[in-house]
Amino acid sequence: MTFVAPHFWKKKTKSIFNFLKRDLYFVKTPWWFKKLYPNCMWDIKTNEKNLYITFDDGPHPTITPFVLAQLKKYNAKATFFLIGDNAKKYPNVLQQIADDGHAIGNHTMHHINGWKTDAQADLNDVKEAKQYINSNLFRPPYGRITKQQIQLLTTNDSTYTIIMWNVLAGDWEQSLSPQKCFNQIKIKFIPEQ
Repeated sequence: MTFVAPHFWKKKTKSIFNFLKRDLYFVKTPWWFKKLYPNCMWDIKTNEKNLYITFDDGPHPTITPFVLAQLKKYNAKATFFLIGDNAKKYPNVLQQIADDGHAIGNHTMHHINGWKTDAQADLNDVKEAKQYINSNLFRPPYGRITKQQIQLLTTNDSTYTIIMWNVLAGDWEQSLSPQKCFNQIKIKFIPEQ
């Protein structure tokens, strides 16, 4: 059985305008984009060949245990950026993540878009999530954050490390099959044989 994200469960409709609904993103984040947000962590410099895996939007009562089982099968660790509202609803799944030795990060209380949210309201949402997610790691939903929000999150009593990414699979895209998502990241990491 192939396990897929919930958006693949929805019935898909064909339309010539589907391309307008697509979320535009870089599969591999370009160097110049990282320069726009220098106070965010995009890379971890190391001499070893390490792959840092992250998951956003959980915990989820079905998906998260499946992901945890797959990680355990390969003796792999990951960082889970969790939504406070989900952590509040599913504390046992949150505990399972921690018990399995994975890192946990804050992904706001309500998965709000930083570009559409006042900086102080954004900070308050992150602080509300901190009641359920004991971590100073933070990833903005959709990767959307303003310079003012970064400043509020990294100074004074809010000392978060803002974690971004290098490669996105696009697994939230309803138009992408699981194989296509895998292929998007595979070409970035696995050399041709």
